[in-house]
Amino acid sequence: MPDAPKLPADLTEAEAVEELTALADEIARHDIAYHQQDAPTISDAEYDELKRRNTALEAAFPHLIRENSPSTRIGAARAEQFSPVEHGVPMLSLDNAFSNEDALEFDARIRRFLRLSGSEEVGYTAEPKIDGLSASLRYEKGVFVQGATRGDGRVGEDVTENLRTIADIPKRLAGEGWPDVIEIRGEVYLGHEEFAALNAANEAAGLKTYANPRNSAAGSLRQIDPKITATRPLKFFAYAWGLLSESFAQTQWEALAKLKAWGFQTTPQSQRVISGQGLLDAYADMEAVRPKLGYDIDGVVYKVDRLDWQQRLGFITRTPRWAIARKFPAQQARTILEAIDIQVGRTGAITPVARLHPVTVGGVVVVNATLHNADEIARKDVRIGDTVILQRAGDVIPQILGYVPEERPADAVPYEFPTVCPCDLRTPIVKETTAAGAETVVRRCSGEFACPFQRIEHLRHFVSRRAYDIEGLGEKQLTAFFERGWVKEPADIYRLARDEEKLAELRTTEGYGETSISNLVAAINAKRRIPLDRFIFGLGIRHVGETTSLALARHFETYEHFVQIAQAAAGQVGGENYAALLELDGLGPTAVRALLDFGGQQLALLVPEDASLDKRLQLAVPKLNARARSALIERFGDWDTIVRVARQAADEEPGEEFRELSGVDAVGPVAARMIAQFFAEPHNRAKVEALRGQLDEVIAAERPKTDTAVAGKTIVFTGSLEKMTRDEAKAQAEGLGAKVSGSVSKKTDLVVAGPGAGSKLKTATDLGIQVMTEDEWLALVGG
Repeated sequence: MPDAPKLPADLTEAEAVEELTALADEIARHDIAYHQQDAPTISDAEYDELKRRNTALEAAFPHLIRENSPSTRIGAARAEQFSPVEHGVPMLSLDNAFSNEDALEFDARIRRFLRLSGSEEVGYTAEPKIDGLSASLRYEKGVFVQGATRGDGRVGEDVTENLRTIADIPKRLAGEGWPDVIEIRGEVYLGHEEFAALNAANEAAGLKTYANPRNSAAGSLRQIDPKITATRPLKFFAYAWGLLSESFAQTQWEALAKLKAWGFQTTPQSQRVISGQGLLDAYADMEAVRPKLGYDIDGVVYKVDRLDWQQRLGFITRTPRWAIARKFPAQQARTILEAIDIQVGRTGAITPVARLHPVTVGGVVVVNATLHNADEIARKDVRIGDTVILQRAGDVIPQILGYVPEERPADAVPYEFPTVCPCDLRTPIVKETTAAGAETVVRRCSGEFACPFQRIEHLRHFVSRRAYDIEGLGEKQLTAFFERGWVKEPADIYRLARDEEKLAELRTTEGYGETSISNLVAAINAKRRIPLDRFIFGLGIRHVGETTSLALARHFETYEHFVQIAQAAAGQVGGENYAALLELDGLGPTAVRALLDFGGQQLALLVPEDASLDKRLQLAVPKLNARARSALIERFGDWDTIVRVARQAADEEPGEEFRELSGVDAVGPVAARMIAQFFAEPHNRAKVEALRGQLDEVIAAERPKTDTAVAGKTIVFTGSLEKMTRDEAKAQAEGLGAKVSGSVSKKTDLVVAGPGAGSKLKTATDLGIQVMTEDEWLALVGG
């Protein structure tokens, strides 16, 4: 049997970084196939497992923020053939649960956040999760005026006329009590019988057939001609709302009843339940009724029923705390591994990709899968020609679990990982090392910017939807411009738009007419004003994804401030001993801080010399948990070495600007080091300056509130809070225009300290920073 994959807790930080990066790339490709092309290459269950593993890894390594994290994305950007519609309130995605334990933990999290007593009941609605296409319907004075797809959650596609053709969508609301303005959210779907009839008719006519009802519904709704949509028997279930001019209900359950009274179809299987056991019972009921339904559902959505509690619970990045999707389990499948291709990523990371004999799993054709790295291939011992097992459920990342021994061909040989890049330069592939000198499982092309694959990938990232979003510059165009020598770095894209000589040459190139050139120039010039968060994200710095970029933009507010701190931090990264502590598996930020404080104290060595090493660590550094102590003992071996490393690490601690950078919420030391190293390179600074020179404006981040007692102040919460959770306190402070940091520095304005506050409180006292209790904080902010 193939070996089981490592649990997140058993991975080193370097392994987690590599795996998270591979996951982000894989999921991004599937997002485009699913949301824009209505042609997924893997099943929903397989996609869910990729995201589930990503979530598990990020929970185990919360300080690792990598490019384009799937946990910060909603859907995919709109298709170009539809006009954009900005949602009044973002259309959020949901976190997933896969087991009874996950569902009970969801209930427990709700109780912890709200600080409920054990006897206080929590009501939920349990609604079937319709497998269709999300849509938002805007009504004004009860009249349907505009409809849009989800898109990327912020901007969707205008499909108003197509939605008007769906009988389940009322043109005018019935009844009474609806707000003057309201966005109704729900799911467009196709029933099983209608799907079968549509595919049969298309096949007979020689037209496109669809893989499953969801793809069929999506393709039908997103027709350019609404007359075609009108011929498709689409349906609509309403279950939520977005922007509204006034509230209309106190609970989710009451809201569903009103949606039905206004003329919408709502899911008849929905039910209101109480607490954790109710969630489990509702899931069992839905699982039992699923085969009898005339349409696809892929799980159950749990929502906290009380709307005031929903508001209090709020959101985590782009998912609500008050709702979760409990997904149905899936299956496994077998197919033939026909080839292993090598892909070179933007940062030079080498990713092996399995090319599979097409296999239909859950109605979706699967043709490829990531194999992550050379060590993973060797561990699983998968070989070209093997019959392999594809995993669609469970806590597994690789889609390929292993091979079937009895079906291995006699001539199958172990796969030899390449030692040179497949690019024309044939530069060596090398193993990546950490800042402390330890080898990782990641292999990279050593050619860096000389490698054409990496340079083109950098450019593709720069123009991508979530970075600068320059339409008309796809891989084909970028590759052609790169090979001509016209576009080698981002600033060249803007130079090209004003280079009449090159544009004239384009007019003689097949495929470039006057209109296409004018459109390209207009698309480039339209992005000479760019928000700061997109500017940062577009630089393509490793581990700096959308969430990190947005956090940096909100913290530093202007381009000048961000670059000033990033360049100053370039020489303040810290020494090898400091890096060794950061990279040691098992040590989080709190443990590292405790060790640095320990290293700077002379009296900390007064512990019994005859005690065990674990006991001495426990006495000297009380904040170290058992896992951290074990990691230190395994890595350094004896007391004297641990003391020496801690002392030297304390002396090597980074400078103030680096600490500010890493202290920004959602950044952390790993991403901060990548930013510092990026700006330490002269050619990178030159690229940034050249790019800024081609832009008209880097738009400052939206300024937070300025009319509150804490607006503009940097706040640190430490110790145990007794009247609210840490997450609630952070959300409250940010909502009032404050910045919340994870570390204390000279730039900290206020420290809110609860019982058990340690090193942060001491640092604040030493620096003369104002410290207040939780009660004093609540009195200050009127909470």
